[in-house]
Amino acid sequence: MPEKSRFADVPPLVEPIDPDVDLRVPAHRSELVRHHGPVLGVIALGGGLGALARCGLAEALPTAPGGFPWATFLTNVAGCFLIGVLMVLVTETWRAHRLVRPFLGVGILGGFTTFSTYAVEIRGLLAPDTVPLAFGYLAGTLVAALLAVLLGHAVTRKAVSGVAAR
Repeated sequence: MPEKSRFADVPPLVEPIDPDVDLRVPAHRSELVRHHGPVLGVIALGGGLGALARCGLAEALPTAPGGFPWATFLTNVAGCFLIGVLMVLVTETWRAHRLVRPFLGVGILGGFTTFSTYAVEIRGLLAPDTVPLAFGYLAGTLVAALLAVLLGHAVTRKAVSGVAAR
């Protein structure tokens, strides 16, 4: 006799994954088909472009073994600054096409920034002679990235409000 699954008594999820879509409503199901294809396409295109830009920066600033990974640091901080800029523009300034945010934010900036490489580089720096560098990189990137988002947001909001006042 087969064993009973330990999840047999767990009720199925009743909440949809996307709370705006009720799959029991035929119009909502067709909405998914019509709208997700173009969104996924622009994300893929933007992601490829962002990754190419990141690759170019990594080639221009190679990291010596045990050295500070400047290319990844600059990539992530610049990408976070640009995310701050973009969010002000697409939420407060532009009446942008529905594909602009997925293309620029998720695609280009998501492909450009690389927090997975950041994590791998920290692990690589956790050698006896580079532990302080690893923790400096860990904390420095986190603080600089958060400050970059705030700075990008603040600078753009100020610039946009100055233009709107004219």
